Amino acid sequence: MQAVKMFSTNSCPFCIRAKALLRERGVDAIDDLRIDERPELRGTMIEMTGRYTVPQIFIGATHVGGCDDLMALDRRGELVPLLAGSGT
Repeated sequence: MQAVKMFSTNSCPFCIRAKALLRERGVDAIDDLRIDERPELRGTMIEMTGRYTVPQIFIGATHVGGCDDLMALDRRGELVPLLAGSGT
């Protein structure tokens, strides 16, 4: 399974939903980069993604986007293959 990294905050409902979906799809560990605890990571997130909102999710080297993007990927049947390393 590919590594999953997520920029998030503790109270963000979209972050919570994205983490839940990833766990439902078999992800045991998420490298959770909490920008509410480490504000300096916000600049890194913006530089890496061009986006200002959380969550920002990476599966392996692929920037998936936010929660809506992750859910759309799952609906298309592309999330599990991407997690397995054979996806998009």
